[in-house]
Amino acid sequence: MRRTPTVSVVIPVWNAAKTLRHCLDAVAAQTHPPVEVLVVDDGSTDGSAAVAAAAGVRVLVQPVNGGVSAARNAGVAASRGEVVFFVDSDVALAPDAIANALAVLAADPGCGCVYGVYAPEPLIDDGPVERYRVLHLHSALTRAVGLVDTAVFALAAVPRAVLRDLGPFDENLRSAEDDEYSERLLTRYRIRLTDTVVGRHDEADRLLPLLAEQYRRAQLLRWSLRNRYRRRGLALNRSLGVLAAGLTVLTLPAALLGPYSAGVPVLCLAVFAAADPPLVGALRRGGGAFLVRALGIHLLVNVALISGAAVGLVRSLVDPSFGPSSRAALRPLDSKGW
Repeated sequence: MRRTPTVSVVIPVWNAAKTLRHCLDAVAAQTHPPVEVLVVDDGSTDGSAAVAAAAGVRVLVQPVNGGVSAARNAGVAASRGEVVFFVDSDVALAPDAIANALAVLAADPGCGCVYGVYAPEPLIDDGPVERYRVLHLHSALTRAVGLVDTAVFALAAVPRAVLRDLGPFDENLRSAEDDEYSERLLTRYRIRLTDTVVGRHDEADRLLPLLAEQYRRAQLLRWSLRNRYRRRGLALNRSLGVLAAGLTVLTLPAALLGPYSAGVPVLCLAVFAAADPPLVGALRRGGGAFLVRALGIHLLVNVALISGAAVGLVRSLVDPSFGPSSRAALRPLDSKGW
């Protein structure tokens, strides 16, 4: 009988006291228990480290906030399992998540990363903004199940041998690190997305923080596009929808010119609403009022993405330190590292 590999769970944490206990309780309830759980506190100021310590798990405290890539690297370096299961602090895994991830890895020895989908219900339901966002991500992930070209490390299992081979996450990236690491994975391994690994996810519950997060993340879109728009890349937003959202906003002044001109932004808005039928189907289950509100939020999210991408492009032209580290700058791993 084939021996099941040991698993270390690594949880990067930054000001996650609201959700961390839910995350740790879910890890403790796994049908395949990990040999260790490491919480890497990345300079939290809300008592997250105390929450983790009270749960009896190992806590690594970073001296300064270095970002999710640095936190994951610290967790991997301190762990010992043959497989590292990365879980974000705002995700509560289903009880069979680790066991199912190991089954996928066992069935495909060439798989370098397997990750899961978000449940359609939020971890903590704080209102329509959060429900929209969770349904958006659930829709995008579930329709991409299978072999993919993009990894998401919010609920992902990676064999330690793969991590040793490819090296650490790029600590210059506080977002878009998934895309950069996906490019490295694709050089030697397969990436699988499975709906047998499920986690309930807590998202932004207010509009302005959600838009600010999308704006910030989109600034690195220049380096993410290559991966996200591969044949099996994970594009969370349909290209037609993004284009139609931008045109809707740009053509709004035309509505002041007369009733005929007003048809232009209305047409763009209709194209936007029809650009992602699976998402519309998921949102419709919340009722007509929720659908209209959620589509309005989705429009603003796409506008925030466009704005962030434009600002990021300018930043990349004037700031040589902005964006991914050069490959030469990524430190190799040795026997004393991972």
